[in-house]
Amino acid sequence: MRIAVVGSGYVGLVSGTCFADFGHVVTCIDSDEAKIEALNKGVMPIYEPGLDHLVANNTAAGRLLFTTDLAAAVSQAEAVFIAVGTPSRRGDGHADLSYVYAVARDVARNVKGFTVVVTKSTVPVGTGDEVERIIRETNPEADVAVVSNPEFLREGAAIEDFKRPDRIVVGIEDERARAVMTEVYRPLYLNKAPLVFTARRTSELIKYASNAFLAMKITFINEIADLCEAVGSNVQDVAHGIGLDNRIGGKFLHAGPGYGGSCFPKDTLALVKTAQDHGSPLRLIETTVAINDQRKRAMARKIVRAMGGDVRGRTVALLGLTFKPNTDDMRESPAISIVQGLQDAGARVRAYDPEGMEAAKAVVSDVSFGPDPYSIAEGIDALVLVTEWDAFRALDFPRLRLIMNDSLFIDLRNVYRRELIARHGFRYVSIGRPDEDITAALSTAAE
Repeated sequence: MRIAVVGSGYVGLVSGTCFADFGHVVTCIDSDEAKIEALNKGVMPIYEPGLDHLVANNTAAGRLLFTTDLAAAVSQAEAVFIAVGTPSRRGDGHADLSYVYAVARDVARNVKGFTVVVTKSTVPVGTGDEVERIIRETNPEADVAVVSNPEFLREGAAIEDFKRPDRIVVGIEDERARAVMTEVYRPLYLNKAPLVFTARRTSELIKYASNAFLAMKITFINEIADLCEAVGSNVQDVAHGIGLDNRIGGKFLHAGPGYGGSCFPKDTLALVKTAQDHGSPLRLIETTVAINDQRKRAMARKIVRAMGGDVRGRTVALLGLTFKPNTDDMRESPAISIVQGLQDAGARVRAYDPEGMEAAKAVVSDVSFGPDPYSIAEGIDALVLVTEWDAFRALDFPRLRLIMNDSLFIDLRNVYRRELIARHGFRYVSIGRPDEDITAALSTAAE
């Protein structure tokens, strides 16, 4: 099949590349000439493990093309995927759909013959209706079927998620689209990946409901972690104990500094606004959004408390800046709030991230960056693990002990165990696991 993907950002580039790897002929389109020029040279605009090799293989095979010429690509396509950004709109938090609607108009002007127009971007319920209306208004002769096909990709594991999905959700109103979308995903369907056809509005809501539920699950275990610290319990044991219940499951039960990224923050907010506009408020999600926003800043206060309550003039080094490992994405990362909170308290901040430092420079200021964990640890008063990159899972603690000014290690991802850290002479602070002082106090009280 000939497929056009409009938007060569995270979703569009990964989706288009994987479609090409299935054997389809795919043209990825973007209005950013510099991005297209870079892609044609094999330079990726994002960091995603394995993506550069997959792009190189499929461009060499002639199945993957990059262009700014939307008209030519769309006119030849049997399916056109809209994969442009839907950021939170300034002022009210609704999803900004201006890019989606602009693409819909451009597509309408250039389609030839029957074409399936697929909304891959994350969009509120009813967006497909408006996309269809725009296409009909722009070109009444256009023979199109508008489809919703939300993505469920995890940054850092996007290729694996695309090729081995839990499900493929397709929302249709025109039955002609069913055969086209089945053919698009046929290589996966043969591997028993469930292809779930629904009404278009249902498909749109599935995406938002999924992200909101996962965000709520993260927020739940983070609040349980706070309770664990107060009562002397271990959140990892609690998470394991409840996660073994098949009705709950163990995924997304890892306590930490709060969720970030390109999806959960904006999607939960957009769902909240959509629900309010329809007179059916989602109080659980409203609370989830508020708790998560507060938690990121609270992590800075946690660091300050661990350092004795006064950090003015002292130096803190952060390991990891991106919102999760295996990505260079800094969007809504907890590290942003942590840096700001520490600086507001008077601390000097250093940082290292394997992939995210260039992106971080655009969103944080007055931070000293280093080339590795040890260069930023020289003479510091506290070392804080913020993002659980593999590179931070086996740190050389004897070396760190020698070069640090103070022996405080704060683990916001619970990567390490207290016994290991204490063995090297460090004081250890983690999330949702009681420190020795709390445990001793509770034992004394029980006696």
